[in-house]
Amino acid sequence: MQAISAPLISPARADGDAGPQVFAVLASAPMRHTADHAHARGQAIAAISGVLTVSTEQQRLIVAPGQAIWIPPHHRHGLDVHGPCRGWSVYIAEAACAALPLLPQVMQVSGLLREAVLRASGWCDALSLDAAQARVAAVILDEIATLPRQRLVLPLPADRRLLKIARQLIADPADQRPLLEWAAWAGIAPRTLTRRFALETGLSFSSWRQRARLMRAMELLAGGAAVTSTAIDLGYDSLSAFIAMFRKTLGVSPARFAALPQSGAPAI
Repeated sequence: MQAISAPLISPARADGDAGPQVFAVLASAPMRHTADHAHARGQAIAAISGVLTVSTEQQRLIVAPGQAIWIPPHHRHGLDVHGPCRGWSVYIAEAACAALPLLPQVMQVSGLLREAVLRASGWCDALSLDAAQARVAAVILDEIATLPRQRLVLPLPADRRLLKIARQLIADPADQRPLLEWAAWAGIAPRTLTRRFALETGLSFSSWRQRARLMRAMELLAGGAAVTSTAIDLGYDSLSAFIAMFRKTLGVSPARFAALPQSGAPAI
């Protein structure tokens, strides 16, 4: 599936019900940042090459090549593109989103969804769908609703003290301060930090920090960073320890991930 440069969809198209209920655009983009925003249509965004990081108020999600993220209508999100990226977006009218997930979800793109999106990319300027197009649109909706979800999500805690720590670690995953120092820095008791972090994110503090580092590693590698410099930037004293952590979680080495074929990525 070849993605081509395409103009950005106007806010009126993303926020209105004018035009077909489902349409797609193919696009390519350099590394860039898109500030927080929301639109009335639901949107699925896929990476054919490059890595996308989507940030919401509750979590950060990473989209590797061969994956897509579903963003429900009116859900605020920001987007960062790492490395030269090719991909596609599907816009779905709010009325057609009733059976789709209520929260952002990352999914592995199936061949069926990929081909249906390619077909739908020709509808962007249409006013409505004919019977054949409506059947393809139904396939896209079914695939988004039922494709297996990916698990590499970084939940954000709600407690303002924990969120302060989480945001600092996202900004600098190499920060090696132990839990006791983080607790003192944020003004929270260590036992409370441990208990509430697990309660609010579903992860222990150490597991959450390792996941933040892994996601940053994926971003750096997609942007062309070397494996050794990535390990150093993330605070690893041992290159072999970094490679082992990466391989254990994703099933591929960092070097293999950086050279992933554009048609697919490991299930994460």
